[in-house]
Amino acid sequence: MADITKCKGTDCPVKDDCHRYTAVDGFRQSWFLNVPGEINEGKFSCDMYWGAKAEGIWNQLVEITKPKEK
Repeated sequence: MADITKCKGTDCPVKDDCHRYTAVDGFRQSWFLNVPGEINEGKFSCDMYWGAKAEGIWNQLVEITKPKEK
């Protein structure tokens, strides 16, 4: 189950590279009410994009915050 808020990816040019779109749905999946990405002055931007770089950062944070074994 994807324990994240997922995105429908409507009109999103990067949806196939975004974890919020490609993750497998869970039984009780939460979704954005509105697609968070937008196009301004011909450029697409999305503050909720979760690509490969974001995944790496997330994994580093998980490692950093793990309780130390005694």
